[in-house]
Amino acid sequence: MKSLKVALVQHSNTSDTTHNLEKTISGIKEAAAKGAKLVVLQELHRSLYFCQTENVDMFDLAESIPGPTSDKLAEVAKSLNIVIVSSLFEKRAAGIYHNTAVVFESDGEIAGIYRKMHIPDDPGFYEKFYFTPGDLGFEPIDTSVGKLGVLVCWDQWFPEAARLMAMAGAELLIYPTAIGWDPTDEDDEQQRQLDAWVIVQRAHAVANGVPVIACNRVGHEPDPSEQSEGIRFWGNSFVTGPQGEILAHAGDSEEEILIADIDMSRSENVRRIWPYLRDRRIDHYADLSKIYRK
Repeated sequence: MKSLKVALVQHSNTSDTTHNLEKTISGIKEAAAKGAKLVVLQELHRSLYFCQTENVDMFDLAESIPGPTSDKLAEVAKSLNIVIVSSLFEKRAAGIYHNTAVVFESDGEIAGIYRKMHIPDDPGFYEKFYFTPGDLGFEPIDTSVGKLGVLVCWDQWFPEAARLMAMAGAELLIYPTAIGWDPTDEDDEQQRQLDAWVIVQRAHAVANGVPVIACNRVGHEPDPSEQSEGIRFWGNSFVTGPQGEILAHAGDSEEEILIADIDMSRSENVRRIWPYLRDRRIDHYADLSKIYRK
């Protein structure tokens, strides 16, 4: 497959999980009607971003995999003959929950899962309370549209994760995401944060010679504790080619089905002129396994 049409479903969420899932599935169907063979969904697309506070009742949102939501998405993937990358709150066992990406093959089977490895714990993003760190490592998932290096949100800031996926043969790096602004931040600070988010992921494309897909949500979600002004998710879902070139870029406030055509043959051509993997000095990288060198 030389050319792959991909779609990103960027939308806002409410407390009505049924409504959210219906909106997601509607977006998937619209994307398929436009010819997309790979559809990427935003992080935790079934619910509000519940990690703004620590509340044990939120664990009730979690589901087993396979489970009701994954079964429904599997049916959609099969009926449309497409590959779907979803993001679900997984209940693995009592007291063990994961932030898990599930990849559905075009025949409706689960091609594989990825459990979020890097778990943040910051004001408004209290994910360590909810998610056990992933235990599956950085392994690409084989599908009919290619070998997908699926990572999740906070993972997108870590070059090591992108590199390990690329070293294992990932042909695309994919990031379901839920990130936004503190509404009280100054405009300049908000712009710096957004620019950093885009730059670091474009850099993963450049450093590894592979396309990058990042799908984020939009809309304001209030803080249930009323201790802050909540989060305004900044959208800006985008797709790059293997030199970090922007192929498609969504806005910061509107729901959107973002479509892009990816030339799957370009990565090899780019790696021939920029052979970073060839020139890595792995004999001097042992200190990367340390938290800090002092």
